[in-house]
Amino acid sequence: MLPLVLGVGFGFIVLRSFYRLFFHPLSHIPGPKLAAISHAYEFYHDAIRKGMYIWEIEKMHEKYGPIVRINPREIHIKDSYFYDEVYAPASRRREKDPHFVGVFGFPTSMIATVSHELHRVRRGILNNFFSKKSVLALSSVMHEKEAKLIQRLEKAHYDDAVVRLDDAYAALTADIISQYSWGVSSGFLDDENFKNDIREALNEVSEFVHINRFFPILSAIMRVMPRWLLAQIRPGATAVLDMQDMVTRSSAHKSGDGRQTIFDALTDDSVPPQEKSARRLEDEGFILVVAGTETTARTLTLASYYIFQNKPLLQKLRDEIRTAMPNLTSEASWSELEQLPYLNGVVLESVRLSYGPIFRSTRVAPTESLKYKDLVIPPGSPVSMSGYFVHMDPHIFPEPESFKPERWIEAAKNGEHLNKFIVSFSRGSRICLGMNLAYAELFMTLASMIRRFDIELYETGPDNIRIDHEMGIGQPKEGEFSVRAKITNVITE
Repeated sequence: MLPLVLGVGFGFIVLRSFYRLFFHPLSHIPGPKLAAISHAYEFYHDAIRKGMYIWEIEKMHEKYGPIVRINPREIHIKDSYFYDEVYAPASRRREKDPHFVGVFGFPTSMIATVSHELHRVRRGILNNFFSKKSVLALSSVMHEKEAKLIQRLEKAHYDDAVVRLDDAYAALTADIISQYSWGVSSGFLDDENFKNDIREALNEVSEFVHINRFFPILSAIMRVMPRWLLAQIRPGATAVLDMQDMVTRSSAHKSGDGRQTIFDALTDDSVPPQEKSARRLEDEGFILVVAGTETTARTLTLASYYIFQNKPLLQKLRDEIRTAMPNLTSEASWSELEQLPYLNGVVLESVRLSYGPIFRSTRVAPTESLKYKDLVIPPGSPVSMSGYFVHMDPHIFPEPESFKPERWIEAAKNGEHLNKFIVSFSRGSRICLGMNLAYAELFMTLASMIRRFDIELYETGPDNIRIDHEMGIGQPKEGEFSVRAKITNVITE
């Protein structure tokens, strides 16, 4: 009996492989045969080697060209000028690949929503909440949190303490987004070591991001597993559940200053009843706060790494910022600061080199054939691109690994719109909801830091911020993405 079963199984694999190589709708797309016949190739590089498939994909493009078949059902394109075709505006229907959204582990959140129509409904509920007008109205909250960060860093200077800037910035962004979203600050800026449950939760999610993609059932099991048992099997997962408990508790509170919170918007009478379940509130509230914490904090960290070790750049920036903030009590708005050309170039260059989420994000055109050069991509085929490859495209950004704010100033003078190649927030109908808030935090925080401090890096080098593994977000080869520093001077005039 066993030989028969094995023979049938082997025959099935052979026939399936033959079909995928020669008769599958994507069989005309170039790529390695092993990737075309099995997901095992991808599983090995992402799940076993922990997020290394992105570099294998890069090798495929070097060998096969800008369009490759990277697994039996998915195409990857490396062509920065094709990005807006894949990540198209709302007028062209785009869905997510249901086989890929398991990577997020929070199935009722907007980011994991497959349907184009349902995503439009869910996004519409929160669109105004993250509009530029709404973010500008949040300026007082941002100034309040930034003032607390400034106080903490001044104390670090007088204590001659080493500060992990990535922790400090993550505490700032977490306190801002939690206050904005839940009406209750997470209070991480008050912790002596900037302890951050949100970062812990994200690190847990990131560690299993590829496992979740191949085995989405594991996330469902984790949700129903007793907390004590989960703590034994995956201790870090309790951070995720603790965060979701905080979301649930926060949903019952109103903002202390009377502002509307995300939960007010999500539970409004106009929202369909099926969209107001406890699970939905937990998933959406958790993802929004996590997304609003780490990526912006990383960009601030990377910007500080480049700015404070380049004295001419720092001085040029500081002189420009003084025009908007002439004294230490000055508070400049995002609108005022984004008018400063050099600061604008520094922010955009920091966003470019911090990449944002670097995992390939799939899109499906369910009713439309896409055409790349002379190759037709059938409707319903998952197509992906990676923002990392766009940001590192030497044809668009010469010397892409170099931090060069001047490139943005020159582009603006020449009438070139380089901004369209900043895809950290994606593009099209699913562009990141929190983009305006992120830019406001970047401009306002960097201006305050540059205006107030001189900083020297401490036991930190390029390896600490280099991206070697794709775990949803990028991770260095060893350890965590981090920048340690000392505050060497507090400016008093």
